[in-house]
Amino acid sequence: MSLFGLGSRNQKTFRPKKNAPSGSKGAQLKKHIDATLGSGNLREAVRLPPGEDLHEWLAVNTVDFFNQVNILYGTLTEFCTSSSCPTMSAGPKYEYRWADGVNIKKPIEVSAPKYVDYLMSWIETQLDDESTFPQNLGTPFPPNFQDVVKTIFKRLFRVYAHIYHSHFQKIISLKEEAHMNTCFKHFVLFTWEFRLIDKAELAPLYELIESILQL
Repeated sequence: MSLFGLGSRNQKTFRPKKNAPSGSKGAQLKKHIDATLGSGNLREAVRLPPGEDLHEWLAVNTVDFFNQVNILYGTLTEFCTSSSCPTMSAGPKYEYRWADGVNIKKPIEVSAPKYVDYLMSWIETQLDDESTFPQNLGTPFPPNFQDVVKTIFKRLFRVYAHIYHSHFQKIISLKEEAHMNTCFKHFVLFTWEFRLIDKAELAPLYELIESILQL
């Protein structure tokens, strides 16, 4: 079982898990991630392997982080409801509204579970779009690829922020806090390494992030 496996009891994902881009390179990079994570050195695990393409590294990791958040949130779906979480928030000062720029152009206020549902559907659409996330080796990435990746990570962070602020006691009672903290540390180190999220966006969890990064 990988470092981020939750065990059969909790293998309920919010949405189906995604696979890394196909082709030997995607599989090879996935093996590298699993091997370095297994060593327990997360700082080492996030670094771009020597000689590898940055876009391919970002693509494989984006799928991985999507799956991690997917599994974590999947354990909370019965507790994160439209009545318990009528807005997508991270404490009293931060509230997130949903817009995807296509179907919903003007940001709308929705419950936390609805926001996460919209978000995961939107990410799946990006990951399934071969013009954005090429499945075959050698297919070029689009010029806006890093912008898409940054938006995905910015929005995945909001799910972590909501869970930490609204459901951390439940995570503790499910005995998942060590797993969640490790997942979040991995997420923070990766986004920091590649400057994927603006500092202002990290404000709801900045004290925790500072302790992870030891700034």
